[in-house]
Amino acid sequence: MGVFSCDSRADDFIVRVMKNLFERLLILRSPKIGPASYNTLRQRFGTDAEILKHMDISDSLRDSVSREIDLANKLNVAFISDEDDLYPANLKKIKNHPSILTARGHLETLRCESVAMVGTRHATANGMKFMADIARAFAEHDIAVVSGMAMGTDAAAHRGALNAKGNTNTIAVLAGGVDYVWPIENEGLYNEILERGVVVSDMPVGFIPKGTNFVQRNRIIAGIGEKLILSEADSNSGSMKTAEFARAYGRTIYAIPSHPADSRAVGPNSLIRSGNAILCMGAEDFFTEKKSVKKIEKKAESENQILDKIGTVPLSESVLAEIVGKNISEIKRELVVLELQGLIRKCDAGYVRV
Repeated sequence: MGVFSCDSRADDFIVRVMKNLFERLLILRSPKIGPASYNTLRQRFGTDAEILKHMDISDSLRDSVSREIDLANKLNVAFISDEDDLYPANLKKIKNHPSILTARGHLETLRCESVAMVGTRHATANGMKFMADIARAFAEHDIAVVSGMAMGTDAAAHRGALNAKGNTNTIAVLAGGVDYVWPIENEGLYNEILERGVVVSDMPVGFIPKGTNFVQRNRIIAGIGEKLILSEADSNSGSMKTAEFARAYGRTIYAIPSHPADSRAVGPNSLIRSGNAILCMGAEDFFTEKKSVKKIEKKAESENQILDKIGTVPLSESVLAEIVGKNISEIKRELVVLELQGLIRKCDAGYVRV
């Protein structure tokens, strides 16, 4: 037992904080103890110390928690309890929220206003670009974009936010430990988020995720966001589960429509049709100024006319020529210019908007 002078009050405080953290982690890392059961125990016994008096904690669990804390210190991982000012305010309001989150990166990001953005891993190029543009607009308005760092839509949302200037612009919620990069293809994205955003999880440091952990991750994404934007998503996808959580939490849901023939359109289109989501047409739905896109007003009037006619459904040169009243040779020249400017893309069936 050490003796603390007036000058050692800070050390005394740290010792007490670490003791409280150790006690709470012993409970939370015990088998079959989740947020709901932990809250029940707190209501019954009042404090973590009292709870532990009624639990049989093994030496192996004590060693495991000690190793987790040591590893967190080495990796600069913070433990944030729901009593901390850094704990996401929206998440704290939901019933049976995680008592402790681990976080790595710019912790101040957790204080920001936030919007959840999710969708399928198998997103279309147009769907990902559309989502990235909206995410960038939110980040440029100092609103953090929350997603799950999965391939496809999630990655596009994070990258869109990272394209904005400044830090504290995106929050990645992981199903495993905050130090476990999954999928490995997003390791570069993970490192970028650490530099300019924050990674969070309710799982132990070093934890390798299982299937059921992704549902809990989706719950946290919906809980942190003040609203949810859903892009392409199959009817039984994890993104639709996130939308269910968001609806249960009273969040406003926006859905981006897609072509009905595409299975990835079933999720957002069904929410719009049922009245459970608001039709989202882009960043202008949320901000008064026009969204930042490549300027086309300086292009020739004829090029603008063609660009206005091209959408997500491919159109051939002959069809475009008929629509705008030009011959094929004129159309070809103008299509080449638009393609070089990155505004359209040629596919087997014709041209589509990028």
